[in-house]
Amino acid sequence: MPDYRYVAIDPRGRERTGRLAAANDDAARADLVARKFHILAVEPAGARPARGRSLLALRKTRLSRKDLALFTRQLATLAEVAPLEEALRTLTRQSEAESARTVIGDVHAGLLEGRRLADAMARQPASFPPLYRAMVSAGETTGSLTVILARLADLLERQAEVRGKLIAALAYPLVLAVVAIGVVAALMIFVVPRVVEQFTDVGQQLPFLTRAVIAISGFAASWWWLVALQLAAATFGWIRAMRRPAFKARVDARLLRLPLLGRLLRDLYAARFARTLATMVSSRLPLVEGLRLTVPTIRNAALAGATAGLVDRVRAGGSLSAALRDAGIFPPLLVYMTASGESAGRLETMLERAADYLEREFDRFTAASMALLEPVIIVLMGSCVALIILAILLPILQLQNLAGL
Repeated sequence: MPDYRYVAIDPRGRERTGRLAAANDDAARADLVARKFHILAVEPAGARPARGRSLLALRKTRLSRKDLALFTRQLATLAEVAPLEEALRTLTRQSEAESARTVIGDVHAGLLEGRRLADAMARQPASFPPLYRAMVSAGETTGSLTVILARLADLLERQAEVRGKLIAALAYPLVLAVVAIGVVAALMIFVVPRVVEQFTDVGQQLPFLTRAVIAISGFAASWWWLVALQLAAATFGWIRAMRRPAFKARVDARLLRLPLLGRLLRDLYAARFARTLATMVSSRLPLVEGLRLTVPTIRNAALAGATAGLVDRVRAGGSLSAALRDAGIFPPLLVYMTASGESAGRLETMLERAADYLEREFDRFTAASMALLEPVIIVLMGSCVALIILAILLPILQLQNLAGL
């Protein structure tokens, strides 16, 4: 029997790809349907990709974070004045990027087949994560889809704003550090060896600083390729190690214990956690479900594990504030404001305020840190260049003194 390649969504909403043997195309599809898979594409293993919805196109097509935020905002606006099917059709037509048209068109096709919007979005799990689909499903169930979409758009736009501030704050110091390292490396590899040639026949012992710089320069000029290979190997090994959950959890836990960076990371992830959970609670999602869906959005493995522990504590009947306090890893402010929100029956409001405060603290801390980091990099670069120049000038001054004698 011939082999068929397929792309499908399993009952848990995850994308599956693979091969299966079947008598014909219909038999292959029947086999996938029997597994309760939602079929995205099926084609013979040796066939050339079909135009439009090939397997390769399906696997590469997804909405970026920016596109998802824009799509959500536009859909929330259009859904207030037009039927959902018409709003999706309009967004499909006006999308300039081919990938966005493919994704939105697939969701629109699912809606025309009679599916709910959340189920239609499940056809594109790479573009619409489980948390997103769960909130859309809650909006459809409660009849407040446009409100939920507006809140989702606010959440995505706020996350993009924080991410943009962080990138903007780090961009200049990183570029400055790279330039500084490049300048010092160029001096040590190309400039110092040329100058050293002038001192080889002097017959006098050179100053210690000069000899040290010459030794470092000789090593850099002769073995720079070995250093580059070792850095590449170390980077590759680090990336491989970080893919192991146990190693990543240990590294993330140690990062949170660092004096300044640990607090910065903790507050950033806690703010994201609070804002995401507030959006889901305000969307009438059950608290346990909201916590469970929040776990995959947290990049730090230590905080993600602590959040997973919250799910069990709350499911057992405990309060969210008590679970946060017992975890011992979340900011005290978040614990206090969560307790206040639970006692006053305004949990989502207090979570939003906690997120606002933590993000403001993050912004202030980042701005102050970056303002201090720039002059530190400049001073370090200037010190290295000054040492190199001094190492060159000392032998010259020594020769002048000998000539004067």
